[in-house]
Amino acid sequence: MGGSVGCLGGGSKSKQHQNGQAGAATSPRSGRVLSGAGNNVRVFSLNELKTATRNFHMLNCIGRGGFGAVYKGNLKDGTQVAIKKLSAESKQGISEFLTEINVISNVRHPNLIKLLGCCVEGNNRLLVYEYAENNSLANALLGPKNKCIPLDWQKRAAICVGTASGLAFLHEEAQPRIVHRDIKASNILLDKKLLPKIGDFGLAKLFPDTITHISTRVAGTMGYLAPEYALLGQLTKKADIYSFGVLLLEVISGQSSSMSTWGPDMQVLVEWTWKLREEGRLLEIVDPDLEKYPEEQTLRFIKVALLCTQATSQQRPSMKQVVNMLNDQTEIDLQNAIPPGVLKEPRQRTRGFGRLTLDTSSSQSTKCNPAESYSTQTNMNSGQFSTTEVSPR
Repeated sequence: MGGSVGCLGGGSKSKQHQNGQAGAATSPRSGRVLSGAGNNVRVFSLNELKTATRNFHMLNCIGRGGFGAVYKGNLKDGTQVAIKKLSAESKQGISEFLTEINVISNVRHPNLIKLLGCCVEGNNRLLVYEYAENNSLANALLGPKNKCIPLDWQKRAAICVGTASGLAFLHEEAQPRIVHRDIKASNILLDKKLLPKIGDFGLAKLFPDTITHISTRVAGTMGYLAPEYALLGQLTKKADIYSFGVLLLEVISGQSSSMSTWGPDMQVLVEWTWKLREEGRLLEIVDPDLEKYPEEQTLRFIKVALLCTQATSQQRPSMKQVVNMLNDQTEIDLQNAIPPGVLKEPRQRTRGFGRLTLDTSSSQSTKCNPAESYSTQTNMNSGQFSTTEVSPR
């Protein structure tokens, strides 16, 4: 496990815990497994984790995110793990913290990173995850050339489908249902077989809003944020779906949506892809490093990405529909699709609160729901959002 792994999630089953239907471990003894049906969280001592990471030595640090640094560790039994040292103090007591961790640990899927245990001693809060040998998709695909892993189309397609499957599980099958809120390449971890695993989902309950949110309501990374979420704080599954669409385009193009621009107008990835779609040149977005790729399947993936990033959230498909479209051989019709909503920072920023621009310009008209029709320039002051606080984790 590596890279930036700032992840967030949904609610909890606090009432069920109060009724005794879940674990109620209250003392963080080393090696203890939380009691209760289906519980599988080991509680580590701080000394154990210090030993595993050589006292959290900088050489063992494999990533940093909004929630804290991640260290590679080796337990006494030889198991390799990834240990996240949380940088923000939770407002919860030990019992509440362990209860939330227990809920998260029981959300299991092949495409979700597995939470193995935790440590709660004094103000220290640490999470112990399974180790992903190939770090993150950000490192493997978008990082420095000397750290990149050659990913042919077959591997990229498998990563896209696997990530979609994991996200669909969080949205529609996990208990509790979870909205991730920060789907991006650095939160997609790759094991030794390059199987994608979504990292650090479901942690929102562990932190105060001032830590987990940008400003007071929004969490995420510029370039991946759905406009209705960033501007109005409207958090639904559709915000994750927008981010997934951006991720799809990154995998196909081999370019970072937050670091690269195209054309004289400095268009971001989703804008540029829409422009190529209007000009009938969609395949020009494909990574030139991909020497061979199936054109029909690649076009289908690009079209799915455009459906996911439409400005109107209600027009975006569900993740279950996304999985079906990625796996299906049928043609996808974009005739009724609307242009993507794109957040842009101003070219010249002012002190204090700035402005973000929502650009939905296209030769097609934007068929927005009136409730979701944003002005082309939205004053962030009214929504209490500061552009200076919107930064990658």
